[in-house]
Amino acid sequence: MSGGVAGTASRFLRTTGQHATIEPDTFTDGGYVLSIGGAEQSHVNLSRPDEIFYEYLRRIGHLVDLAAPSGEPVKALHLGAGALTLARYIQATRPGSPQYAVELERELLDFVLRHLPLPEGTDLTTMIGDAREALGTLAPGLAFDVVILDIFSGPEAPAHIASSGFYREARGRLSPDGVLIVNVGDEPALTLVRSQVAAMREAMADVAAFGEAGMFEARYPGNVILAGTQGPWPGSWTTELAARGPHPARVLSGVDLDPFSA
Repeated sequence: MSGGVAGTASRFLRTTGQHATIEPDTFTDGGYVLSIGGAEQSHVNLSRPDEIFYEYLRRIGHLVDLAAPSGEPVKALHLGAGALTLARYIQATRPGSPQYAVELERELLDFVLRHLPLPEGTDLTTMIGDAREALGTLAPGLAFDVVILDIFSGPEAPAHIASSGFYREARGRLSPDGVLIVNVGDEPALTLVRSQVAAMREAMADVAAFGEAGMFEARYPGNVILAGTQGPWPGSWTTELAARGPHPARVLSGVDLDPFSA
């Protein structure tokens, strides 16, 4: 694997009309930061792809850890590619995992792959287009152990994706024990979190929410990770996720999650 960009690189994104930049992270050896429109979007550690800098991505990584026995390959679908931080993590922790990544911005995906090369041996199929449309264009019968949606960055979420219909289609792409993982970035009232808990509960057998403990007080902006399962939520996962952090961590499921269902 070759190194990343030596200085700051930039690329104009035609779909959104914004500029993307990649620059070295002065605080992390081997780290790089992807920013879009001046806002940090992703962090990658080329030297240690198994180490995830952003807390919400670490929480998603912990869910992936529980989705199958340690070290075993998983088939993963990433809806929203970013800097492919999680694809790198899965390859580092589960070598040989076949992965697919869908990204709306063609220029962004090209930019990331050029300046932040993937770990050697990564089996990644990339697709350009809308996340929901991509589900329908995948080969018939293709199923995934984890489907990860990471495109929500505020209350104004795409209506055709922030819906029970989309989650039913996503469930249709899961293997029998597969897990649907959704990152919800939201404002203090957690309006989007509440609506997505309700929508996922209509599509999945069970749903849990995982995040920094203070997020559930609905007073701060931030990220909440929702996980949908096709059977009852495993109680052991609640204990395991809370222990793994980042701390302070809290996991809500069942009646404890009811107040966050719109």
